Amino acid sequence: MPINLSKGQKVDLTKGNPGLKKLMIGLGWHVKEFDSGADFDLDAAVFMLGDNGKCPTEKEFIFYGNLAHPSEAVKHMGDNLIGGDGSGDDEQVFIDLSKIPANITKLAFTVTIYDSDVRGQNFGQVNNAFIRIYKEDTGEELLRYDLGEDFSIETAAVFGELYKHGEEWKFNAIGSGFQGGLAALCANFGVEVE
Repeated sequence: MPINLSKGQKVDLTKGNPGLKKLMIGLGWHVKEFDSGADFDLDAAVFMLGDNGKCPTEKEFIFYGNLAHPSEAVKHMGDNLIGGDGSGDDEQVFIDLSKIPANITKLAFTVTIYDSDVRGQNFGQVNNAFIRIYKEDTGEELLRYDLGEDFSIETAAVFGELYKHGEEWKFNAIGSGFQGGLAALCANFGVEVE
């Protein structure tokens, strides 16, 4: 039975699941019915962060333009250009906790709206957004966080984060929005963008 989290809730992931190493992170959303004249393209990304809350290098920014970390600890399963039909995960990320480099203590899972400023789109036009974590081998869902309808003008959101606490990994349901899309998130997490 998966744990349904509310905003700000933190939960142990590995403590109650000894030996858990390989996870899938599923992110999903549904676009409300309206016509902006452009497709909605939401993109999941992972920022692999050190103790200072920043990515050590641009290699720790995993997204559609950099699908895997050299350690193979984090692999983006590919960009879904249309997404949002409401039938399960729109994008997925594979995590191998045993391969996460020692200098990485947190993984932030984010979603941004591609070309949001040009297309005039924001998270106020998105609903049923969620992040879920399940076992890679069995598909057993461990936890889920539904973001709710708290967004309006934001063009990027941090859905949640996995973080190291001693030898264990925990999950924090964040659900915070940003204006400024991917560039704002990159600036926040110390990644320089062109």
